[in-house]
Amino acid sequence: MFEHRHQKLISKQEFALRIFKNLVVALAMMFAALLVGVLGYHHFAKFSWVDAFLDASMILGGMGPVGELHSDSAKLFASFYALFSGIFFIGIAAVLLAPLVHRFMHRFHLETEEEEKGCQPLSK
Repeated sequence: MFEHRHQKLISKQEFALRIFKNLVVALAMMFAALLVGVLGYHHFAKFSWVDAFLDASMILGGMGPVGELHSDSAKLFASFYALFSGIFFIGIAAVLLAPLVHRFMHRFHLETEEEEKGCQPLSK
């Protein structure tokens, strides 16, 4: 997916395209996770679509629940969705940050390799 450390650094335009692609993937992941939450809250907690969207959004964003849950099945769903959302949030952040971290590390390795090639051992 990314260039090898011995390859040259990609252009700024290619890097911007890579960032955009990862943003699209992260948004698709977020939409899928939100859809699971909305459907779950609507089915298990009997929330309206708007209330289900609100609760799922708040949980996925790490803010916490809004509506009161009355059934055990709704409470179990909310518990598992909260655990899923916490881990999923980290995954989305990783998808967004991966190109930036890779570019930084790639540039660092290229600079290190150039310095090593430029240094000549001292002869006596």
